[in-house]
Amino acid sequence: MTTNTTSGDRDNAAGSSYPEHPTRLVIADDEHLIAAGLVASLEHLGYEVVGTANAGAQAIASCREVMPDLAILDIRMPDVDGLAAAETIYNELGIPVVMVSAYSDPEYVSSGNRIGVFGYLLKPVTREQLRVGLEVAWARFIKQAELSEEVGSLEMRLEQRKIIEQAKWIIVKRKNIDEPEAMRMLQKQARSGRKPLIEVAQAVIDSESLFGD
Repeated sequence: MTTNTTSGDRDNAAGSSYPEHPTRLVIADDEHLIAAGLVASLEHLGYEVVGTANAGAQAIASCREVMPDLAILDIRMPDVDGLAAAETIYNELGIPVVMVSAYSDPEYVSSGNRIGVFGYLLKPVTREQLRVGLEVAWARFIKQAELSEEVGSLEMRLEQRKIIEQAKWIIVKRKNIDEPEAMRMLQKQARSGRKPLIEVAQAVIDSESLFGD
């Protein structure tokens, strides 16, 4: 494996933003001439190839080291095949993958759709096909990432709501007051302490757990 840069940073946490276009790529193909042709085409298109590999395990290692925006993998490679490597690269690192192959077997395409493959290009790949294929794959990845972030944000809000409700009913029981008054007490405490409502609610629950009956 030839690695062209040192380790990079990648932040895919919910709420993060993604660039409009990928710039840093890893290429994996066990046919040297094809790999070299891909690198030349990508660099002509303005991409930076930050790592190359000739086997699936090397592709995974390269992605772990340099954390590219996107990886382009051949399907049939030594040791770990491209699809298995793509699954690890996407599930472990959150890096989208585009497959290139001389084979168009339906099972390859179907398997790829399930494991984080966002594009599938048939060899020989022209420069224009590469440009369009990467743009489409990146757009698909961004859409899925944004949807995942929205779902994660919704789940977090629902969980916070449960915590606030639990704290409110603890206050209702302890103070012998009604529900609206308990909520006002929580809100007042949050304002006076200049703390988020969820933080105050969690403190109420922690206190109940520590000093409960």
